[in-house]
Amino acid sequence: MPLVWVDTARRRAQNRLSVARRTWTPPPFTADPSLGEASVVLVEQATPSVDDGLPRGVRLAGAWAWRIILFIAAAYLLIRVISMLRIVVIPIAIALLLAALFEPLAAALRRRHMNRSLAAGLVLVSGLIVVFGGLTLIVQTFISQLDDLSTQVGEGIAEVQGWLAQGPLHLSQSQLSDGLVRLQNAITENQGALTSGALSTATTLGEVVAGFFLVLFTLFFYLRDGGQIWTFVCRMLPRTARIPAARAGHYSWHTLVSYVRATVLVAFVDAAGIGIGLAILRVPLALPLAALVFLSAFIPVIGATLSGAVAVLVALVTVGPIKALIVLAVVIAVQQLEGHVLQPLIMGRAVALHPLAVILAIAIGVVVAGIIGGLVAVPVLAVLNTAIRYLFHHPDGEPTPDREAPGTKPADELSPAESELPR
Repeated sequence: MPLVWVDTARRRAQNRLSVARRTWTPPPFTADPSLGEASVVLVEQATPSVDDGLPRGVRLAGAWAWRIILFIAAAYLLIRVISMLRIVVIPIAIALLLAALFEPLAAALRRRHMNRSLAAGLVLVSGLIVVFGGLTLIVQTFISQLDDLSTQVGEGIAEVQGWLAQGPLHLSQSQLSDGLVRLQNAITENQGALTSGALSTATTLGEVVAGFFLVLFTLFFYLRDGGQIWTFVCRMLPRTARIPAARAGHYSWHTLVSYVRATVLVAFVDAAGIGIGLAILRVPLALPLAALVFLSAFIPVIGATLSGAVAVLVALVTVGPIKALIVLAVVIAVQQLEGHVLQPLIMGRAVALHPLAVILAIAIGVVVAGIIGGLVAVPVLAVLNTAIRYLFHHPDGEPTPDREAPGTKPADELSPAESELPR
């Protein structure tokens, strides 16, 4: 029994000691005031890296370089996606431009208490009647003048050959004959490519028809629910960005409407001036050529030049070099009127873009998306110009002081407060 009691007492003592060891904590430390405030100094050993041997400018350039590469890669991927979806993207872009043209008329009908759907449908049908009526007139004019055109082309070519032989160039008949033979050989050699191109064009007929109906449906809903569509898009943004994005879109839409109006007016003046000149000189296909000038004028700077060159070429092979020179003078006069009067007076109030920016935008648009890219490049640039200027100076979404869209004044006409970039 004594041994059992001793053993029990020893186990109890060991248990109490182990519990005491587990629960023991040191008392709180109170620093003596004479020691002053405690300060902790962390010493980290610097790890050598490759950047230590590079100048600061090189490090900054490298940091910017990979960001720029990522930006270019993202832009390339975006362009690739748009290219893959071009059958959808191109009709949507065309419908947006047409909506900017027709929206003021639809808005006027809505202000007269007309139903939104009825107003959009009425504007759409009226536009179709005007477009198809004009196309019918142009096609009928071309067909009616086709026989006379072939005769005049033959006579015109003979007259041009005589002028080249007897004129200041003094080309011999053998040189002219060799030139015609080389031209015929070039056409014959490339006949396969021309045929395959025609077949390729025929295969895209279905895409054109599908795109046409997509433009119609998209245009109808733009005219009827354009504001609601933009509001829905802005609701997908973060809450703090909704009002600035919505108001930037509002001003950008105003810029697009002004740009399309001004472009239509300038194109009409160009087409009327050149068309009247062609009609007075009795150049065949005056109406189709005027329509070509009107359509090409939607591509600023280079569009009117190309269509004017086509008009001069048609005049050269149909009515001779003298009248062709007169047509050239008419084209130059109309372009001077556009460049020095119409562009500053009409287009300058719609958008304020530097000519170099316009040329570069058209070049990039043509390289990326062909004719359609050249058509939408300047409107896209104008819209981005307005949106970026507004967001720079009004990041919180407040309205502009004059309630007008920014980006309609040239940079040299801005006030110091407007021209200063945000810090």
